[in-house]
Amino acid sequence: MNDSAYHIPILNLLVIFLPVLAVMAIYIRWDLPVRTLTYATGRMVGQLIFIGYALLFVFRQDSAAVSCAILVLMLLISSWIALRPLKKLRRRLFGRALTAICGGGMPVLALVIFGVVRLDPWYMPRYLIPLAGMIFASAMNCVSLCAERYQAEIGAGKAHVEARSVAYQAALIPLLNSFFAVGLVSIPGMMTGQILSGVSPLLAVRYQMMVMCMLLGASGIAAALYLILIEKDPA
Repeated sequence: MNDSAYHIPILNLLVIFLPVLAVMAIYIRWDLPVRTLTYATGRMVGQLIFIGYALLFVFRQDSAAVSCAILVLMLLISSWIALRPLKKLRRRLFGRALTAICGGGMPVLALVIFGVVRLDPWYMPRYLIPLAGMIFASAMNCVSLCAERYQAEIGAGKAHVEARSVAYQAALIPLLNSFFAVGLVSIPGMMTGQILSGVSPLLAVRYQMMVMCMLLGASGIAAALYLILIEKDPA
């Protein structure tokens, strides 16, 4: 990490959990399932600690096989999580979600690796894994929103074409909002991280443009593939 990045002591980090406790208090006050929020927070902390140590190991490797194995694992996990809102249909739809996320994410990842960043070697885990993570996570969220909304529209008696249009537009709302807001309302995470690490804002802008376009492309293609697969083989 760049020496200009600020070190965050553990005790200082604990301060940011105060707003999370406030949200938990709201959950309790309004009789909402605080157990879910508590579990999600604990899982987030545990997973990030685990991935931090795991990445230290992975970054030291110089193996295309290791990088590819991680990509496969990420695809499988993201496809399973994408169908969390449709637990009763999860097993039946898993193959379609996997195909959609892979079909939307892998070509865009290849375009970034070989056409934009041009990694040498292409499997450099320090770049490949974070970029793949952003792409697969965005495609996962888009497919999840798309799948949930599509089933809701079909359940309300809508025809496939109408349900497809509603679901696709709804799934892309968060990404399109980020396009409208970037630079005016928000400075996205990757750009912020680079600036805090001492990278020139102008270079950080280039990376952020790449990220925004790759996320919209991968997510939009993944959602469309999912809806196509549902039409051809309805669950």
